Amino acid sequence: MAINQERRRRWSAGAILFGLTFPAGLTVSFGLTLTAAQAQTQPDIAGMFARAIQSEQTGVARKTKSVDARPARPGEVVITLIKGEGKETQSRPAERGDMVVRNRCLATGNEEILVKAATFAERYEGPVGVTDSDGWSPYRPRGIEMLYFIVRPEDGTFSFQAPWGEPMIARPGDAIVRDPGNPKDAYRIARAAFDCTYEITQAPKQRRSE
Repeated sequence: MAINQERRRRWSAGAILFGLTFPAGLTVSFGLTLTAAQAQTQPDIAGMFARAIQSEQTGVARKTKSVDARPARPGEVVITLIKGEGKETQSRPAERGDMVVRNRCLATGNEEILVKAATFAERYEGPVGVTDSDGWSPYRPRGIEMLYFIVRPEDGTFSFQAPWGEPMIARPGDAIVRDPGNPKDAYRIARAAFDCTYEITQAPKQRRSE
């Protein structure tokens, strides 16, 4: 992954990168290889959802594939990396009770995300198996249905603010999912991750151009 010298962060807590924990205070650089022509700045995700709903281009899907999870260390920052893409987003420092969730998706490199304690309890059940020597336990999604739309080629590649307050990148073909009961809870699921971890329960009435 290319190193971008201008995007350098110094963490006051540990960080996760490809499953490795960096000690506190270590400077880590991450490349975000987007030019001004390739990326837009902070698009209106709520507006994109509203237009997709109006044109009947939203569907309903639920996460069905089991995950592995472990307790997050307070202050830990989780970097979400997608195989073949690099950094997707990062978390805010973890608080006590938060969980690190690792998807089971070889196509994306089994990416990891930080899930807040209350959200984890709502969306996952378990553990449903044995905890391994590294503290990872298997959990099963509760299958909560989420609204989604697919990012179109004409939408381009863009970055937007995720619900946890950090930038998140989205590309054509990805899914933007949203909690039906919380319009502010909208985030990107990489196309490969959506295909291997979600089940579509209601397809859009109108297909978005791809």
